[in-house]
Amino acid sequence: MVTIRLYDTSARQIRDFTPVKPGCVSIYLCGATVQAAPHIGHIRSGLNFDIMRRWFEYRGYEVTFVRNVTDIDDKIIAKAREQGRPWWSIGYANERAFNDGYTALGCLPPTYEPRATGHVTEMVEMMRTLIERGHAYEADGSVYFDVRSWPSYLELSKQDLDEMRQPAEEGITGKRDPRDFAMWKATKPGEPDWETPWGRGRPGWHLECSAMAHKYLGSVFDIHGGGLDLIFPHHENEIAQAKAFGDEFARYWVHNAWVTMSGEKMSKSLGNSVLVSEMVKQWRPIVLRYYLGTPHYRSTIEYSEDALREAESAFARIEGFVQRVTELAGKTVEPAAEVPPAFAEAMDDDLGVPQALAVVHTTVRQGNSALAADDKDAAVARLAEVRAMLGVLGLDPLDPRWAGESDQSEDLHGVVDSLVRLVLDQRESARARKDWATADAIRDQLAQAGLAIEDSPQGPRWTLGAR
Repeated sequence: MVTIRLYDTSARQIRDFTPVKPGCVSIYLCGATVQAAPHIGHIRSGLNFDIMRRWFEYRGYEVTFVRNVTDIDDKIIAKAREQGRPWWSIGYANERAFNDGYTALGCLPPTYEPRATGHVTEMVEMMRTLIERGHAYEADGSVYFDVRSWPSYLELSKQDLDEMRQPAEEGITGKRDPRDFAMWKATKPGEPDWETPWGRGRPGWHLECSAMAHKYLGSVFDIHGGGLDLIFPHHENEIAQAKAFGDEFARYWVHNAWVTMSGEKMSKSLGNSVLVSEMVKQWRPIVLRYYLGTPHYRSTIEYSEDALREAESAFARIEGFVQRVTELAGKTVEPAAEVPPAFAEAMDDDLGVPQALAVVHTTVRQGNSALAADDKDAAVARLAEVRAMLGVLGLDPLDPRWAGESDQSEDLHGVVDSLVRLVLDQRESARARKDWATADAIRDQLAQAGLAIEDSPQGPRWTLGAR
């Protein structure tokens, strides 16, 4: 195995990746809290770790990828009250919306996708052990983790416990220390609850992930991922619970940055979210994947329509090359067995997708030069390399995964193609009689309509231009 390097939040540096089990990679990603439909900031995390998973698989690793669903928490219960619906109805509908979003943007399905409500037994077992070991206690039907009992608490976020203050949780009573966090919350009227040795109640958010990671990945696994906003308190509390329980837990902590609008984290509470379900009506899903997946995972994406249009144009250049060479070859050109060394070097270095993408664009330019020189063999060779690289990024337009995009617009494309061909025939007639002004005017009118015209040795061809 080659050496892949990842930025480990806990170490605050890039480290060589050494798996727990040679040839295998285990990843736990904090997935959706399903109180509402996803915006593109939510889906970015799943997409970033989808690329990570794909790269590990390309490098020959067997990957176990767990992405959980938090289907019970305060926000879901609050939404249920607001809408007058059962809490499980809210959760299920939004879980479906998240999965639709992941699928639309080409994310591979996880190996396991456990729901929190399906793992109360494991949570009770973990709490019982922590109470027996003096790291947790029951009070008024709730169970709290005693942060002072775990000296390495805050090792991930590097905070000082004595200077840290957590806001009081509504309805929470009996804490020994205001910084102790709830693992289990005593039942309240009208809320869902489950039976435990300490009375009926429901799980706390942090406990859910510790229990599910242990069940599906064991006492030690390779990578725990999520957004930067989860470092504290969620991931910090996960670590305390799991390690006090006896697990070594995650060897590497990998966090993706946010999607922001006007400098603020995209958030439903700020009213600045852009729902995936609406975005895919305005933009092709493969373009959204390009936009969200090609910046470095640790770089913030500042959302704007201009940035999306730039991504659309950049991907169109790649896609146009793929289409031209495929037409020239007269058959599907299979991806190369290996990606170019410069692409692999970039991906091995903390998933350097921007640098890897630069290799894609360089290869496309080389392929276009080969087309201009009528060097079919070189053009086909470059296409094979481009397809191999795009496959790793989940952006290969010839992949069957994206076939639905072309299928949905096939009939419309045929109609538009016939109409454009009539106009292009007029342009060709003008060019034949050397009426360059008319030919240029036709081209400019088509450009204003959003079509890009390219004159090739095989005749004029059109593609959708930038918006």
